[in-house]
Amino acid sequence: MKIQYLGHSCFKLTESTGTTVIADPYKGIGYELPEGLTADAVTVSHDHYDHNNAGAIGGSPAVIKKDGFFELPGVEITGIKSYHDDEGGNLRGENVIYKFRMDGLEICHLGDLGEECSAELLELLLPVNILIIPVGGNYTIDAELAKEYVDRIMPDIVIPMHYKTRNSNIDIDKAQAFLDLFDDEDVDVCHKDVLEFTRDDLTEENTKIILMERTKIE
Repeated sequence: MKIQYLGHSCFKLTESTGTTVIADPYKGIGYELPEGLTADAVTVSHDHYDHNNAGAIGGSPAVIKKDGFFELPGVEITGIKSYHDDEGGNLRGENVIYKFRMDGLEICHLGDLGEECSAELLELLLPVNILIIPVGGNYTIDAELAKEYVDRIMPDIVIPMHYKTRNSNIDIDKAQAFLDLFDDEDVDVCHKDVLEFTRDDLTEENTKIILMERTKIE
């Protein structure tokens, strides 16, 4: 399966037979989505402008904005209810975590998760091969709490999201604070916006942190 980073918390996931899902398309963050995006489905973790721009995606996709189980050709999607803050949603409301099963891999996109790492939530999330996790703090979990999630979930691959970049106008921290919590040999700042994975690729004894980069911003 293929993962394309589109900026902020937005990713395009493509299963080997061609089924595509775009997670958390944005607007108003200081730069725009790439033009001409299409998908079979769009997942929206919560209804904030930097995550809910489903109307920008072509191809008449199914729009998924709630918890539950959903199926596409070759793809299973599970939405898991969580909170956007550590006060039971009283500050910023609910957040839906999405798990995608593609080509035998379990990919988990945590959206704007803001709550503590509880045993109850972990039980719903596991197992996870590829964890896409917010690390910028302020509106989501911060670097230290993200590290706790990684340590307890123990995925093969971690892809940070929702962090401050040069073009972003969102008041969040850069990814470096999160990267600094791991050994250098476990961190790959890859300067790529597309990665491909198969089950055979996931042979690392330690969790690998891969910082992707949107390579072209209009």
